[in-house]
Amino acid sequence: MLSSAQNLDSVIQPTDAEDILFESLETMFDLKPINVGSVGSPFIYRYQGNRDSGQYPPTTITLHTPDTLAANWSLHASAIWVSSIYLADHVHELDLPHHPSFNGPSPLRLLELGASAGLPGILTAKLFPNVDVTVSDYPDEQLIKTLSSNVELNNVRGNCRTVAYAWGSDVPELLGGDSGFDVVLAADTLWSPDRHEIFLDSLVRVLKRCPHARIHLVAGLHTGRYTIESFLGSVESKGLTVDSIKEVEVGGNTTRAWDVNHETNDDSERRRWVVWMQLRWHFSDGSHGSEQLVKF
Repeated sequence: MLSSAQNLDSVIQPTDAEDILFESLETMFDLKPINVGSVGSPFIYRYQGNRDSGQYPPTTITLHTPDTLAANWSLHASAIWVSSIYLADHVHELDLPHHPSFNGPSPLRLLELGASAGLPGILTAKLFPNVDVTVSDYPDEQLIKTLSSNVELNNVRGNCRTVAYAWGSDVPELLGGDSGFDVVLAADTLWSPDRHEIFLDSLVRVLKRCPHARIHLVAGLHTGRYTIESFLGSVESKGLTVDSIKEVEVGGNTTRAWDVNHETNDDSERRRWVVWMQLRWHFSDGSHGSEQLVKF
């Protein structure tokens, strides 16, 4: 795998003074950015592809970073977070071609919550035209307009739709008449403990109730270990369980086990790591109806 996360220069092409400033700070102080891009400016992402599979060819995605109304600045949606770039870089780890629903009678359905510019969702739609993708974020007019524009800009309207959705609210429009999503993605959505409850409520409302349904959450360690641990402590109360969790170095190849006590006060060190967790339904007997728990 050629991972563009190992060098952000290969992921994005600086297009304005703010992006160039980020690069200068990294060079001078070894301070890794936690987000990139600036409102309204073009953001060019180059997926490097996977040498081991023809299903992951090199792909270029062009996005605009959304703005929000002043009342919604607290959403921090006006940026492209490095965690979303990491998720896009490692989209092969979702292993969608081996998902039980990939070649099923109905399309595999994938949802990105808190999508902002929509990078992971739009890349997935581009790579897999047979996957039914929904990208969603808060119902802010400017935010949703830019997200919809990014879908059109990358020519994936045929299998990618945009839906405005506030966490914790009813989900019929988000579900689109179906029973739920096979795969749910979200990047850097855990930074506010006050929103954990409604975020989890949304996850359980949209995840298809079957053993092979999965939630993939990627959070930068700038979120804070105890904030992430607080979220993990609420997962089982919603009928979910942690299938896997790991810490991964954004700028390298190091992976380590999640450890809430591995805290450091070094901000530059925290910026180098993201946590990737995979959630699934907890079935006490390991099954649901006639289906068996699938490990993929």
